[in-house]
Amino acid sequence: QVQLVDSGGGLVQAGDSLRLSCSASGGTFSRYTLGWFRQAPGKERELVAAISWGNGRSKYYSDSVKGRFTISRDNAKNTVYLQMNNLKPEDTAVYSCNAQNPLIATKYYWGQGTQVTVSS
Repeated sequence: QVQLVDSGGGLVQAGDSLRLSCSASGGTFSRYTLGWFRQAPGKERELVAAISWGNGRSKYYSDSVKGRFTISRDNAKNTVYLQMNNLKPEDTAVYSCNAQNPLIATKYYWGQGTQVTVSS
């Protein structure tokens, strides 16, 4: 069983930066593919960034955040980060991290979410 704790959200102005963190416990962190999802009010949850298991060589970004957000992982600290630069009001959402076992589709875990609000 993996427990994930999201942190780092807040209220910022357009153009500012934030770094989200997701700390894990209870499992072998390096074995999980990690992702950051967000959900804005009235909208479906979307995947904004993901990083492959192990050394994190492969990364994915949605078109809406490409070039502005960077996902990284520190397996020694059991933590995944989302560096968000040049934030826009449309980035306002609850951000949650997800840990997915790459071999077992039904084995995944969620953080509790952290609110990011970007004012114009």
